[in-house]
Amino acid sequence: MRKFKTLLVTGGCGFIGCNFIRYMLNEYLFEGKIINIDALTYSGHRDSLTDIEQQYPTEKYQFIQADIRDYPQLEAVFNEHCPDGIVHFAAETHVDRSIHGPADFISTNINGTFNLLELSRKFSTREELHFHHISTDEVFGSLGAAGKFCETTPYDPRSPYSASKASSDHLVRAYRHTYGLSSTISSCSNNYGPYQFPEKLIPLMIRNILDGKELPVYGDGKNIRDWLHVKDHCSAVWKILQQGKSGETYNIGGESELGNISLVHTLCEETAKLQGLDRDAHKKLISFVADRPGHDRRYAIDCSKMKRELNWRPATDFRDGLRSTIRWYMDNSHWCEAVQSHDYHSWIEKNYADRKQQQQDGET
Repeated sequence: MRKFKTLLVTGGCGFIGCNFIRYMLNEYLFEGKIINIDALTYSGHRDSLTDIEQQYPTEKYQFIQADIRDYPQLEAVFNEHCPDGIVHFAAETHVDRSIHGPADFISTNINGTFNLLELSRKFSTREELHFHHISTDEVFGSLGAAGKFCETTPYDPRSPYSASKASSDHLVRAYRHTYGLSSTISSCSNNYGPYQFPEKLIPLMIRNILDGKELPVYGDGKNIRDWLHVKDHCSAVWKILQQGKSGETYNIGGESELGNISLVHTLCEETAKLQGLDRDAHKKLISFVADRPGHDRRYAIDCSKMKRELNWRPATDFRDGLRSTIRWYMDNSHWCEAVQSHDYHSWIEKNYADRKQQQQDGET
């Protein structure tokens, strides 16, 4: 079992990263030090970890604003803190944004990962270092009505986002085979839970329901996703870091498949229940908009390798996880308002307005 003195977490102010840091310090009670580096782009917010900064001394937790695309910045961090574990969450992740502006996805997800691998390769000659890379099930493309993605499923990315993540996966494997860098990769299904930036489906729908806004659903709403609570994801990543075999990939799934329109109906019903309203009170807000290009029809993860080799399985019941997530967004509207900049509002509104117009044009 690997033990770590200093974990370098990239993208630790983003959704999964900040939940991972919370899990490690507050629940697992990690005995080493965590260095969190984040560029603080639109989806990374230091406020998500204000309580952690206040609770833990710098010998235990430290935040450094740094961009993984900036090699000298990264090198300074490595020189000062000498990490023996890298947990690489930092990435541009939103498919819609990758369609409209792919350049940032290439520079961050590919070039940024390359910088981290180069430094990890150099520092691993000084002391043992392990690199864990967070990937996505989207690298595998789209499934039909049956079957699941496993670790050996051929790659078939369909968007600039998934193509950039596939590229970074290949880089990690190349550094393992070429330079002997100790590394693992995990591919996860769709995450949900607290601190998720409100452009993603579940928080977007919750916020729109609470604000009485339209609930835009792509296409016919029958695209299927496997949903994984972020806390379960964090526990799986830590399992892999400690016990995963170097050179291996592990799939992390929530075993909770649901069509998008069914998910939106469930969110409407559960939110109404928490508000003491009729279960169908919010469903009138649902509207269908033109599908996005390259929209994969179905994802499903086979996580039997995680169960078999690392004794991990998802622990969160999906309905319970959704309820707790809705409650979190209801109780933390100040966080949502703080992270949603004017630029974000303009982008999201224009994106869905364009889709609505395309839908109307297609019907005439």
